[in-house]
Amino acid sequence: MRILLIEDDPEAARYVSRGLREAGHITDTADNGPDGLALAASEPYDLLVIDRMLPAMDGLSVIANLRALDNNTPVLILSALGDLEDRVTGLRAGGDDYLPKPFAFEELLARVEALGRRAQHSVMTTQFKVADLEMDVLTRQVRRDGRLIKLQPREFRLLEYLMRHNSQVVTRTMLLENVWDYHFDPQTNVIDVHISRLRSKIDREFPTQLLHTVRGAGYMLREPD
Repeated sequence: MRILLIEDDPEAARYVSRGLREAGHITDTADNGPDGLALAASEPYDLLVIDRMLPAMDGLSVIANLRALDNNTPVLILSALGDLEDRVTGLRAGGDDYLPKPFAFEELLARVEALGRRAQHSVMTTQFKVADLEMDVLTRQVRRDGRLIKLQPREFRLLEYLMRHNSQVVTRTMLLENVWDYHFDPQTNVIDVHISRLRSKIDREFPTQLLHTVRGAGYMLREPD
């Protein structure tokens, strides 16, 4: 996912943004409310992580302004104010989840991933296109340069996930959880085998490569430079 972190504490911002990047997410940061609002309103983010107490404009005001612009990007609020009344206020202001400080990064990541899954399920996109590669989820057809490509069910699901995350690094953990429904590492080469099969079908007979291995991180489907 592409995530915007709005956090004025430099140490906390570095810690969270580094962890999100290591988990395979693209992360931008802002250290005050106005700059964060400007980025969130002008760039296509999948998720916003917003500290409640920010200079110049507090986090709840950032959220209120975004909602007034019909920006419905999911928001995870971070705050040192963790009482029930504070959490309720944050959610009613337009937040989708609320995480009191201090927190464990593992919990933050779990909440980020849950909000990401919720957002994916709410978007009923049925057609995808990356360069000359096209997918229709309803007809279960995949074409590249107009040529029909036959995929096995798991290959289709793998490609659909990669196309939904076009130009994003997709980690092995993300694939195991979202394509194979594994919440553990089976210690097999199942991903490598399916990536190789998929690559042979969508790339091998075409002049430009779309499916890339990102060493040490995962895989990415993207248009050629």
